[in-house]
Amino acid sequence: MVHDEWKRRDFFRLAASGAVVLGGTAFAAACTQAPQAGGQGGGALDRAKKAGSIKVGIAGEIPYGYTDGGNVTGESPEVAKAVFKNIGIAKVEATQVEFKQLIPALAAGQYDMVAAGMAILPDRCKQAAFSAVDYVTPTAFLVPKGNPKQVLNFEDIKAKGVNLAVLSGTVEQQVAKATGIPDSQLQTYDGQPQMLQALQANRAYAGALTDISLKALLKQNPGAALEVTSGFVPQVQGKKQIQAGGFVFRKTDSDLVNAFNAELAKLHQNGQWLEIVKPFGFTKDNLPPADVTTEQLCSGS
Repeated sequence: MVHDEWKRRDFFRLAASGAVVLGGTAFAAACTQAPQAGGQGGGALDRAKKAGSIKVGIAGEIPYGYTDGGNVTGESPEVAKAVFKNIGIAKVEATQVEFKQLIPALAAGQYDMVAAGMAILPDRCKQAAFSAVDYVTPTAFLVPKGNPKQVLNFEDIKAKGVNLAVLSGTVEQQVAKATGIPDSQLQTYDGQPQMLQALQANRAYAGALTDISLKALLKQNPGAALEVTSGFVPQVQGKKQIQAGGFVFRKTDSDLVNAFNAELAKLHQNGQWLEIVKPFGFTKDNLPPADVTTEQLCSGS
């Protein structure tokens, strides 16, 4: 579990200049930039198999991918470790950056995959390739206990004129803007600790993230006079905005994507995925339905 002292420091300890080995005990020395696919080193899958290791990017968000006592853990890194082990890649290293920098750093070759529980969205699909859907989860708000203003969805935020805290670059920020919530009601933060501080200081009435993320945050801060609302699926212009997360790759690395998808499907089917993700608050309800696909989510249909 993440120790309580994380509340008193900036959890987003940028590690762009180094890496953390999953299961290791300390930050590794600065890593050289991963070669781009198609270069002399071959494709990302071939390079990783030959090296016996692969670099991934995380954003420091509980419970999706975060640093705990020098180790990197969370739903996405742990699933990634299991997948890569089955592929024949024993070592996974993680670089932590701000969420909004995950795809740009991937494109720049700082790592070969993002393992951060990133929602699959059309705009993101234009920039990178997503794996098959890893999980689905509803959106929720973190609000004062009792939710005195009875804010249950983004429309309530707009109608009641309360301030909403969101994390920079997240789907919640995009949905809030698409719903028509004015900038004067939106407060953008780089990480969960900053969002929590804003809510505790009454600078914002509600904070928006996935319900799993908010429940994990509240669990780490049991003294906070806050609660998580019931999960819901936001709608924008009458269209449901399904929160479905996946792993992210460069578009040129189709060999790596295909190998990863094959092993991820096995984890979903044989029950191992549930064992891996249970410590992070995920259940069988978070398994992706057959009709929720990456192709569908990327097309926006």
